[in-house]
Amino acid sequence: MGNKIKKLFKIEYPIVQAGMVWNSGWRLASAASNSGILGLIGAGSMYPEVLREHIQKCKKATSKPFGVNVPMLYPDIEKIMDVIVEEGVKIVFTSAGNPKTWTRWLQDKGITVVHVVSSVKFAIKAQEAGVDAIVAEGFEAGGHNGRNETTTLTLIPMVKEKIRVPLIAAGGIATGRAMLACMVLGANGVQIGSRFVASEESSAHEAFKKAVVEAKEGDTELTLKELAPVRLLKNKFYNNIQDLYKRCASVDELKELLGRARAKKGMFEGDLDEGELEIGQIAGLIHYIKPVQIIVEEIIAEFEEAKSRVGDM
Repeated sequence: MGNKIKKLFKIEYPIVQAGMVWNSGWRLASAASNSGILGLIGAGSMYPEVLREHIQKCKKATSKPFGVNVPMLYPDIEKIMDVIVEEGVKIVFTSAGNPKTWTRWLQDKGITVVHVVSSVKFAIKAQEAGVDAIVAEGFEAGGHNGRNETTTLTLIPMVKEKIRVPLIAAGGIATGRAMLACMVLGANGVQIGSRFVASEESSAHEAFKKAVVEAKEGDTELTLKELAPVRLLKNKFYNNIQDLYKRCASVDELKELLGRARAKKGMFEGDLDEGELEIGQIAGLIHYIKPVQIIVEEIIAEFEEAKSRVGDM
């Protein structure tokens, strides 16, 4: 199953643990890689030297492949890329930017490059930029997202129709059944984020992990489209955003409310009132905090069981 993705990353199962800001340090990435999937360090919340430390610790904790996710809108991007090359990382996932900027530069240094998109248009641009694979992420996903609100169910087959490179599905995937559904739709593998937030090895604050497993249907919403669309758990900060919308606030007022370090305050420091709590809709189906190894085993077991049942339909 998922031959293209397994071969590309040299992994046992065609699953990628998403690189998520404030959630994906070396502990999560190494645990994911040790469980047979591809672990990613989320560089978006790290200064260059902090990233270097996480890469070095990850190399000591696993002998298996792992990568780094780099949102290109963050500062210090040149230093981040230099650290990745200096530390010998061989897989980079880029997002939130033009894939032409870094793809060839990284590939010339022997690095496999995957770009994350939220639309067919950007998938085509990523393929034209020469990426080795594409992650297509539906708007169910947590964190920063596309403006078009295209769901994973419709996005994956539409992207598959237009590209030739390997395709990884993301957004709303936390179970083996969802993994199978995405692969039936044309994906070669899946990227999973929210489920790994609620893992023992995630660097998320325990209060945030608890909020994730307590979340129910309708507890998240995509908002702040005027700045950068983001899916959040509803809390006091979210309510303050809605109050601004009700009085037709300007973009500057939204920026002022957002301020700085909201995501760190919420997900890493555990401020459930004033923090930005980024998580996907699938949180309503996540009920327990578990070790990564157990999560992966459960997903694969459910995938195999669901696959065996498809023939009976």
